[in-house]
Amino acid sequence: MTPNLTRLTDKTAAAPPLAIVVKGYPRLSETFIAQEFAELEKRGFRFEIWSLRAPYDPKFHPIHDEIKARPRYLPEYLWNAPLRVACSLVHCLRLPGFGAALKIWLRDLRRDLTPNRIRRFGQACVLARELPAETRFLYVHFLHTPASVARYAAIMRGLGWGFSAHAKDIWTTPDWEKREKIADAAFGATCTASGAAHLRGLADDSAKIDLAYHGLDLSQFPSPPDRADREESAILLSVGRLVEKKGYDDLLEALAGLPAGLDWRFVHIGGGELSKQMKAKADALGLSDRIEWRGKRDREEVIAAMREADLFVLPAKIAASGDRDGLPNVLMEAASQDLPILSTAISAIPEFVRDGVDGRLVPPGAPDRLAAAITQALSDPDASTKMARSARARLSAEFGVDAGIDLLAARLRAGLGDAAP
Repeated sequence: MTPNLTRLTDKTAAAPPLAIVVKGYPRLSETFIAQEFAELEKRGFRFEIWSLRAPYDPKFHPIHDEIKARPRYLPEYLWNAPLRVACSLVHCLRLPGFGAALKIWLRDLRRDLTPNRIRRFGQACVLARELPAETRFLYVHFLHTPASVARYAAIMRGLGWGFSAHAKDIWTTPDWEKREKIADAAFGATCTASGAAHLRGLADDSAKIDLAYHGLDLSQFPSPPDRADREESAILLSVGRLVEKKGYDDLLEALAGLPAGLDWRFVHIGGGELSKQMKAKADALGLSDRIEWRGKRDREEVIAAMREADLFVLPAKIAASGDRDGLPNVLMEAASQDLPILSTAISAIPEFVRDGVDGRLVPPGAPDRLAAAITQALSDPDASTKMARSARARLSAEFGVDAGIDLLAARLRAGLGDAAP
């Protein structure tokens, strides 16, 4: 599925008053962002999407074609567009807020003397120059690099800005940087209670930080399938990038420790930097004949795989860098299909999955405990089914999409200075 990246806007219409800055768009791993954009458009918001990176995924979700907002792309590396960057810098020198932005950036650079910090300022100059005159507010996803670009540009242009923070950006950004960004921002939102508590602890005003779960629009998903009386091998499914924080090394160790008489197959969906290492580890453990690595897939294919599976497994953990998951949307997607869930008691996962009620949770980094939980889940399908139905009921009652979007919409309207979007 290829989204329409060249959609033209009506040249006679005024430019949108809202600009949304993201790290990359569109991205297969960020369905929650696409869902948010679609919901904001349903509520009447008009905006442009400014991406720090061009798309690189081989396919995209159908929802991306439903989004009317035009994506625009900043130079990912400054040397890719030297004339564009130079013209933007000359233009920004004349902006009233340039001196203040430069002072803040130089202070940041002294504490973070990296090429990435230099690139952020160049991208901010391009953004500040190319934002339409009608832009009244900037909203940014992720508190690390994208928020730096949005912050510098907003100061140059004299605009307000707000952010949504998620997982890696919260736990790997230095506290000094988070504290100063929160102080400058009109508001911040995050999708986990643990993340919200952390950011409120750094805030000049804790009321600035909202807890807004991404939620799920169940009307976009089929009714759960009937899994009764399946006779083929049990299918274990996981969907996630092959990166350290997802814990797939632990899962492979757990699979190698399953009882010899257990009949199972494992399906993995997702790409990632550790793809070769995980496949090599599976070979070394003698598991390759039972594993299907499907690579990146769009949401329709993910849901189809969930409907065929018997157990969803996500062995998340904290990476050495401090990076960790928040509340992965795939857990809610699994719940939408009554697919039993097995995950780890880390970050915000227990905020949705209550151990023994909505699914099974084990400690992170414990392959033996993970193997025992897989064995138990497959050996007691009635208990697994009961927990899966509880998870779907919890999803419907407490994790719908509207509450979080309504909260965000109110913040954005206030930022735009008008009740109308």
